[in-house]
This record gives sequence, C-alpha cells and structure tokens, in this order.
Amino acid sequence: MLRVLCIAVLGAAVATPAFADEDISKVNGSIRVDSGRTVGDLDTVNGSIHLGDNARAVDLSTVNGSVEIEDGATAESAETVNGRVSLGARVRITKSVESVNGALSIGEGSDVSGKVANVNGAIKLVAAHVGGGIATVNGDIEIGADSRVEGGIVVDKPGWLSNSNRPPRVVIGPRAVVTGTLDFRREVELLVSDSATIGNVTGATAKSYSGERP
Repeated sequence: MLRVLCIAVLGAAVATPAFADEDISKVNGSIRVDSGRTVGDLDTVNGSIHLGDNARAVDLSTVNGSVEIEDGATAESAETVNGRVSLGARVRITKSVESVNGALSIGEGSDVSGKVANVNGAIKLVAAHVGGGIATVNGDIEIGADSRVEGGIVVDKPGWLSNSNRPPRVVIGPRAVVTGTLDFRREVELLVSDSATIGNVTGATAKSYSGERP
C-alpha cells in the first residue's frame, strides 16, 4: 500500500513540472508579446520590442530599435541604445527606463520605481510617477500636469563630441511635484507652473507661468 502511494505521488510530481517564464532573444528581428502573456527577458539587436497590454516581462533590452509597452503591462526594466521607449497608461516598471539616443514617454497613471534617463531625446511624463529621478544631457523634459518625480532632475554637461548647443527646455506642469534637487550643469530654459512644487534649483533660474501650458 505504501509503495503504491509513493509511486502515485512521484508520478504526480513528474507530470506537473514548474517551468520558468520564457526568455526571448533575437538578432535582426523584432519581438512582439501578445496581450496578457507572461514571459521572461526580451532581448534583441536591430529590432523593436512590443509588450502587449496587461502582459508581464522581466528585462526588455534592444539595440537599434524602439520599446513599446502597452496599457497595464508590467516589467522590471526597459532600455534601448538607439530608439525610443514608450509606456502606455498604468504601466508598472519596478526598476529603470533608459535610452541613449531616443525619446522617453511615460503615460498616464504609470509608475517607474527607478530612474528615467537618456542622453539625447525628449522626456515626457503624463500624470505619471518616477521614483528614482530623471536625467538627460541634451533632451527637453516635460513633467506633465499631476505628475510626481522623486529624486530630482539632472541635466548634465554635454561631452566634447556633442553638436547640440541649444539649451534644453524643462517644463514642470500644473500641480506637478518634483522632490530633491533640480541640478542643471548646463544652460537650460526652466519653466515652472505656479501650482507646481519643486525642490532646490542649482544652475538655472526658474520662470513661473500660469495656465495649463507655458
């Protein structure tokens, strides 16, 4: 009787193994994950990554391609070297969002626990939250209405190879909150809504505006 029971338990264990979430890796090709699906790391070279709405992934990484994350999806991080990163509404990123050469957009109700950073390209938040600060060198920054940024903002000096001489434009929208230091290490145009709340500013003089947009 005991022998039969042991065999039955062992057979059940073998019949129902636990599989890890699938990693997807490509070269010269794009990756598309359907809505609601759960996967592991997504990694490609010379291709874009698309994570469908309410899908779940771990790290999303590409070189020479964009990253698009649809509404309600979740991932640990999203990064690209040459391409934009776009987050829809109510997206949850538990680490960071980064690009070297590409715009970054964070949609309404989305949350990035870590930093949002690039070198070249605009950064835009729409009623979103960033927990680890925002950093750029040559990009414009728009902290949209009702957004919240913890960890401050850094606009760093361009390297000697940079050909961008135009001062970045930094807009802090109505009812937005930026805690921490706003550290500008190069000339910028800083426009702050009269209903926004910001931390200490170094390297620039804020100009106040009223209304929804400057």
